[in-house]
Amino acid sequence: MGRRREPVAPPVAPWVRTRLRAAPGAAAALALLVALTACLAGAYPRAVDRYEDAGLRRALRQARPEHTTVRLSAPQPDLGLPPGRRAAALRPAALERQYAKVLGTIGEPLAVDRAQSAYGVAGTVTPAVPDPWLPRPTGLPARVSLTAQSGLAAHARVRTGRLPRAARPVDATTPEVEAAVTAATAESLRIEVGAVIHVPAPGRRPLAVRVTGILVPRDPDGAYWSTVPLLRTPSLVTLPTPGPDPDRYWLGALLLAPEAAPALLGTGTDPARYWHLAPDPRALRAHDLDRLRPAVAALESGPALQRARAVTDQGADVDTDLDEALAAFSRLRSGIAPLVAVAAAGTATVVAVVLLMTGGLAADRRRAELALLRARGASLTGLAGRLLAETAVVAVPAGALGLAVALLAVPAGRVAPAVAAALAATLTACAALPLRAALAHRTVRLTAPREDIASVRPSRRRTVAELTLLVLAAGAVAGLRRRGTTGDQLVALAPVLVGVIAALLLLRLHPLLLRRLSGPAGRLRGAVGHLALARAGRTRASAVLPLLALLTALTTAAFGGSVLAGVAAARDRAAVLAVGADARADASAPLPAAAPARARAVPGVRAVTPVAVSHQARPADGQDEVPLLGVEPRGYARLTAHTALGAFPSDRLAAVRSRPLPALASPSVAAAYGTRRPFPVRLADGSAVTVRIALVRDRTPAVTGADFLVVDRAGLPAPAARPTALLLTGDRVDAGALRHAVGTSATVRVRAEERARYADSPLQSGAEHVYTAAVATGAGFAVLALLLSLVRAAPERAALLARLRTMGLTRAESRRLLILESLPQAVLATAGGALTGWSAITLLSPGIDLTAIALPTAVSPAPTAGLRPDTWSLALPALAVLTAAVGVAALQAWWTGRRGSVTELRAGDGR
Repeated sequence: MGRRREPVAPPVAPWVRTRLRAAPGAAAALALLVALTACLAGAYPRAVDRYEDAGLRRALRQARPEHTTVRLSAPQPDLGLPPGRRAAALRPAALERQYAKVLGTIGEPLAVDRAQSAYGVAGTVTPAVPDPWLPRPTGLPARVSLTAQSGLAAHARVRTGRLPRAARPVDATTPEVEAAVTAATAESLRIEVGAVIHVPAPGRRPLAVRVTGILVPRDPDGAYWSTVPLLRTPSLVTLPTPGPDPDRYWLGALLLAPEAAPALLGTGTDPARYWHLAPDPRALRAHDLDRLRPAVAALESGPALQRARAVTDQGADVDTDLDEALAAFSRLRSGIAPLVAVAAAGTATVVAVVLLMTGGLAADRRRAELALLRARGASLTGLAGRLLAETAVVAVPAGALGLAVALLAVPAGRVAPAVAAALAATLTACAALPLRAALAHRTVRLTAPREDIASVRPSRRRTVAELTLLVLAAGAVAGLRRRGTTGDQLVALAPVLVGVIAALLLLRLHPLLLRRLSGPAGRLRGAVGHLALARAGRTRASAVLPLLALLTALTTAAFGGSVLAGVAAARDRAAVLAVGADARADASAPLPAAAPARARAVPGVRAVTPVAVSHQARPADGQDEVPLLGVEPRGYARLTAHTALGAFPSDRLAAVRSRPLPALASPSVAAAYGTRRPFPVRLADGSAVTVRIALVRDRTPAVTGADFLVVDRAGLPAPAARPTALLLTGDRVDAGALRHAVGTSATVRVRAEERARYADSPLQSGAEHVYTAAVATGAGFAVLALLLSLVRAAPERAALLARLRTMGLTRAESRRLLILESLPQAVLATAGGALTGWSAITLLSPGIDLTAIALPTAVSPAPTAGLRPDTWSLALPALAVLTAAVGVAALQAWWTGRRGSVTELRAGDGR
């Protein structure tokens, strides 16, 4: 009896491998899309961290170490202590131990730059020294500051002599010590190596300080030398005494050896111990600002100060302006960050829509396959799990690759936010196909219902969702208009929500428009128009995602483009207000007679307007001084029209003999002296002219102040009519040639250079670059959404053209058919996007101020940088979408015409 054979199960092909082999092109395209999305998502938070950290470092550099260094100081030891203990408290060993303990009291995230930090002893009183060889500008003796600071050898280079030292222990009775001075101090106070300076000491002979070396600081701008600038640079102090020639005296620093610090106890300098803690800008991060400011506050008057006193002296105190520098940076950052968040929210929405649309289009393409699996008993959970595994095998490695590229491309910044953003993009791509398939096949059907735009009616759930979005959009718009961009995250989504609401509204109007157009199209000759509208009406209702992506992207692009245009306009206006022309040359004395001709010959200069500026003019013989500007009326009128700064008709300012000079005045001057009666104006040289205010303007190009009088230069006395300023008009004025032409006595300012200075801040320029990249990314993904929707329908369109060509449709009619079929949605998105962008900007502009991102905080006068609709930002993205839609349709018609009908039509093809 033979052996019974066991039944062998039929081989089952693995699902994932089979699907990847069946559609390698689609898998590769998904991998590329996910990698690109993950790369952009991971790069965004690191790019923001990078420019914010650079902005913080620049803010600390501009604040200077004398303001940012944390200065911990303690008075001299108690006078009741024995002399030995008092001297020991000032020696380097004791100060170094306390310095190490003070570093331990600094709380995170405040990082200390130990290379630039120092400790030592300095006199708080600067005594006058009697040595007659020291310079005395007005007869007052020079004063010196005695300082014994650690690390002198590491931070200075000896130019002459040697470093000071103490050969034996020093105390309050030591008669002589050694010191060094910097090269700047030696030059100003005429100190040479070997010189002896006698510092008065009460009850004993003066302390002799012998200069043994002249030093050159290795890093003069570092905190070691700049926390107390007197250490490196002497000061010529001016006393507040009445008279034209006030009393002045020199004040310089003598740098003692650290071991010689106890000698200060025997002088009247009232020595104090100090520990200077310089913050390390390279280790400070902008995202730690919320923790950094409390840490500084705790040092000034909090637990950290108590810990510092416990390890140094109970009378110790902390002084620093670091908190003010951080507060100024925080205000600037809080004005810029919400604007960048608006662009990021719009771009993220477009990217999410494109990823969801990719999954939705894949589910539509495989509708018959998935419906068959459900009919054969596949569970919804099992089907979604298989689709998730199929997508994750491609998306997860691609997302990891994109994240790695982002980390390499933007090396600075935090890793966790980048990983979170890339992970969110990857998970969205993985979940799009399973969710769409589960939603479409939650019910097993024998036949698929029609889901075209013209037949599907909005469900109650959709209506409720749309009304919810409408309420959210209204709340976001109202919040942004009332509170500005400083509100919550919903405010940042206001432009996006406006675009989403507009997209949903247009989707409801789309079928109505198609029905309206179907009647007139049916009466036209030929079937192309009617067939194109019928095809447009048979578009699947899933086209909501492409339209949503297009409208959101167009709204974001229009909003972002208008923001960038507003920033550029604000900088241009601020540069015009600061310079008053395309370029100008100012001098404190009259310019040479040939200066206007030489300036006119400079490349790029079209016109030169000489102006005689008298800042000491006194109207009505009063005490108030008002700048008086003598101009040539015609040239100055052309300049005011060119700059849009107080334009006026030139004939109203022309001087008439034997009559008061007509004058153009600011509102404050006109209110003070009236516009009806003439009044005299006393000039700086004692001469006088009579003027009558004929015109009033808020601004004028020649001066930036709020008070001015402008008259015809021909009516002024000859000395007062000589020009002291030249205002130039032209394109790309050569600044170097202009400086050479007017000479070194004049200060030259060019509007292009002034404008470039406004964009020099890392925080502002970095935010502008990220904003531009976000808008460009959103526009690119919107075009991708359009292409995906067109590619999805490409096989069906190709089969349709093949069938119609067998019926006699020409190639020209094929092109018209596809173009007309794609036009309704493209035109709807184009017109709706432009209109939505304009509406969003108009609605949100009252709550948006672009001054923080456009201009530095110190710009004066600062123009109002508001948000206005920009025509190019509204038109160009919309036209690009329309052109892309028409171009793809025409290209598809041309390509299908080349392939032939036999290639496209096959027996059993369901297209």
